[in-house]
Amino acid sequence: MSVAKRDLEERKVTTHRLIEMKQRGEKISVLTAYDYSMAKIIDEAGMDVILVGDSASNVMAGNTTTLPITLDQMIYHGKSVMKAVKRALVVVDLPFGTYQGNSKEALSSAVRVMKETHAECVKMEGGAEIRESVERILSAGIPVMGHLGLTPQSINKFGTYTVRAREESEAAKLISDAHLLEDIGCSAIVIEKIPAALAARIASELAIPAIGIGAGNGVDGQVLVMHDMLGITEGFSPRFLRRYANLKEMITSAVQTYIEDVKRQDFPNEKEQY
Repeated sequence: MSVAKRDLEERKVTTHRLIEMKQRGEKISVLTAYDYSMAKIIDEAGMDVILVGDSASNVMAGNTTTLPITLDQMIYHGKSVMKAVKRALVVVDLPFGTYQGNSKEALSSAVRVMKETHAECVKMEGGAEIRESVERILSAGIPVMGHLGLTPQSINKFGTYTVRAREESEAAKLISDAHLLEDIGCSAIVIEKIPAALAARIASELAIPAIGIGAGNGVDGQVLVMHDMLGITEGFSPRFLRRYANLKEMITSAVQTYIEDVKRQDFPNEKEQY
């Protein structure tokens, strides 16, 4: 690897750099993290973006939706991640109820995230309906990543996690919302669980990156939940999820072996004590 290429890969990822990556056709890798130890591993592995997602509500707190997680909890997770990360761009989700319908509260929420976590961007779900909140946050110099398509914070409105924007009217609104978010100044958008052709069209029309999850390979990058792709979670197997490991099986085996060693007094042995 050339020195110039190595320097480029090791350089801190910023919102501007994501646009540069899109311009040169380099796909953007995004993964969630919620704690110091895992964020450190993911960052050192070369991840471009680490999303401190409100999916922490599910995988860390055991809730069935993302709705219960609070701003204080998101800040806790964001602070933990930021202590570990040196290269990746860190984006923190604004949780449900902290920005919808009240732009002043939205700005206050975003300012708290930025000041208390030292993260570099916030993510918000929705399009035209949250325009005022997005604009107010952007006016304070805080980068915003949008999120369209399947928006989990609106699960009670949709009533299902099925693919969105199959109907022409919903697809048209999604396209309009994507352009709106770009026009008002968002740095990137996430597009979740929509038809691949529609996602590819949106990515091709935008100058900012479109990061997909369940949106095909015609977008500018991909995001997955860490616990899903590492095989820690169970009972969640959508078509778009590829499991790159089976850590549940590995961890279970290690724990069972530890239990056995303790029970038969094999641990600690003479070399493992003082």
